Amino acid sequence: MKILVLNGSPKGTVSVTMQYIHYIQKKFPQHELKITNISQKIKKIEKEPQAFQDILDEITSCDGILWASPVYYLLVPANYKRFIELIFEKDVTGIFQNKYTAFLSTSIHFFDHTAHNYMNAICDDLNMKYIGSFSADMYDLKIPKEKKRLCLFAENFFHAIETHSPTSKNYMPLIRHDFEYRSDKIKTKIDLANKKVLIVTDVRDHQKNLVRMIERFKASFSGDIETVNLFDLDIKGSCLGCIQCGYDNECVYEGKDDYIDFYNTKVKAADILVWAGAIKDRYLSATWKTYFDRSFFSGHAPSISGKQIGFIISGPLSQIPNLKQALEGYLEVQHANPVGFVTDEFSDSMEIDHMLHAMGKHLVQFADNGYVKPPTFLGVGGTKIFRDDIWGRLRFPFRADYLAYKKYGGYDFPQNNYKNRIQNTFMLLLSKIPAFRKEVNKRMKEEMIKPLQKELNK
Repeated sequence: MKILVLNGSPKGTVSVTMQYIHYIQKKFPQHELKITNISQKIKKIEKEPQAFQDILDEITSCDGILWASPVYYLLVPANYKRFIELIFEKDVTGIFQNKYTAFLSTSIHFFDHTAHNYMNAICDDLNMKYIGSFSADMYDLKIPKEKKRLCLFAENFFHAIETHSPTSKNYMPLIRHDFEYRSDKIKTKIDLANKKVLIVTDVRDHQKNLVRMIERFKASFSGDIETVNLFDLDIKGSCLGCIQCGYDNECVYEGKDDYIDFYNTKVKAADILVWAGAIKDRYLSATWKTYFDRSFFSGHAPSISGKQIGFIISGPLSQIPNLKQALEGYLEVQHANPVGFVTDEFSDSMEIDHMLHAMGKHLVQFADNGYVKPPTFLGVGGTKIFRDDIWGRLRFPFRADYLAYKKYGGYDFPQNNYKNRIQNTFMLLLSKIPAFRKEVNKRMKEEMIKPLQKELNK
């Protein structure tokens, strides 16, 4: 069989992801796996119709499509996202219909599930026959049992194609409402309280609802609010995955475009950030994804810690919980405070006015008192993954992250708490005595709340 591998790594074949594809090639020589480097050649694919058509011809003639990509900022890289947008923009979705497909990713398992959910939904939107996904750790190829698991994944994919295995969809098509937002007069203005607010957007003139929601939000305040449109910045490209920034946070694009200066002098300087965009396929735009990917020059350490974040989104956000989780998870790991989301999906202009005004008040209030809500599993789990890998196997090449984690106390390993270790050892030994264990069981509930009651009694 002929399998077309759509490579999402900006590093082309010299990428961790492609080593897994090469392994499948070696283990299954009876099948042809042809690799097409999508992310690395996205500008050519965008500008040259023949380059895009050549890929379409390969898709038409293949028996199956294997999407393969690293995970960048809780999704696939921006250039890969842009290729997916082109499929819909150029209305060539038909050639994907009924093609058997699967997705393979490499990462350190940091929000790989949101990337997989996204690709599954895209394949369902393209009416493809989605077999499943495989999430590999960067160096799983060194582990015999993981190599076996990879082979089983590939074998299952090939078998499904050969036997015309039936598949089911996991994601329903999005329903978009034809609604025109019109704001009403503003009765009271919000005092900025000397807080610096920055709106970052990728809005276009034809996105009337998003334009009006941004203007309505800005008009809610008594002071001036700066707005930066990403399209007005000279951004040469997205993250190259070169990891040059890992040593001292110096990006390969340094001094070559506007992004780094914008991020350092505008984004980091703001007390309140409002991100405004329109949903495109199952995410925001590839331009927004470029914004997130390029912020990698700051490393894995929080770069917008303590900031208040609001979202103004045009499109069916409630139908894409994966997008909302990715945005909230990103902010929790950044130690920032996601204050709220306002969308135009509920077709009620007055309600949107109220929500925009309320979000503005909360943003200023929380910025004034320094409130950041406690993280959920998204923030706690994500932070621990980075903590362990930056301390361990990724200490080199991510030297800058390692030093940053040391500086802000990120290495909060539980085994460093010697008091707990000694206490646990002592209690585990005593628990071998039946009478002691029986007494502990009787007093467990009261003992669990004792430390909290001491605080209450203070």
